[in-house]
Amino acid sequence: MENKMTKGKDAQFVKIEIPTMVVQSKAKEFAKIIDPDIRMSAEYMSELNEQLARIIDRSIRRCHDNNRKTLKPGDI
Repeated sequence: MENKMTKGKDAQFVKIEIPTMVVQSKAKEFAKIIDPDIRMSAEYMSELNEQLARIIDRSIRRCHDNNRKTLKPGDI
């Protein structure tokens, strides 16, 4: 896992470590349903995890912008 930067509430950048959020076996299983011959590199899984982290970060910002503390599907 890599350290990434995210903007905190005080508008300063805070270093965080992105946890593994994507279950590799499940992602591969789903891809195999679509295409049994497909393979996934470790780099693909890492990028997928980082993209998910960005989606969650943007959702939290939108939630805060709307004065809420509960993430909703519309925040994605």
